[in-house]
Amino acid sequence: MATVQPGSFLTLHYRLAGPAGDIINTFEGKPATLSLGTGELSPAVEQRLLGLEEGVRATFDLAPGEAFGQRNPDMVQRVARKLLNELGDPLEQYAVGEVVEFPTPDGQGRYAGAVQQVLDDGAVVFDFNHPLASQPVTFEVLVIGVL
Repeated sequence: MATVQPGSFLTLHYRLAGPAGDIINTFEGKPATLSLGTGELSPAVEQRLLGLEEGVRATFDLAPGEAFGQRNPDMVQRVARKLLNELGDPLEQYAVGEVVEFPTPDGQGRYAGAVQQVLDDGAVVFDFNHPLASQPVTFEVLVIGVL
């Protein structure tokens, strides 16, 4: 049986949940494929995968902040309407709780922020912290394949 090692390419089902419930759950859909060490999962979550064999199903409880760090108040930012218009649809209406994706400055990737507040001037306050930052996390996994 193949065992998960640093740099392994994996096919797996997994679920990440916080106190409010699931953030991601692939068990009811297609399994995920990813490579360890590429930043697709947090280091603490990846660490739990090391040593698991194909076919193993396991559940891990991670302490508050262990999986996705502590909340950083500097990650809550006001974004001017002018910039939102440049990055997306100028007619877009934003709602509290909505998650919005933004391009990285180099245009090679994306990151997301949750709408915290829509201001009278059209600007929007976004929280760019991971939704599970500072929270306890349950990580459940079924390792399907290891390469």
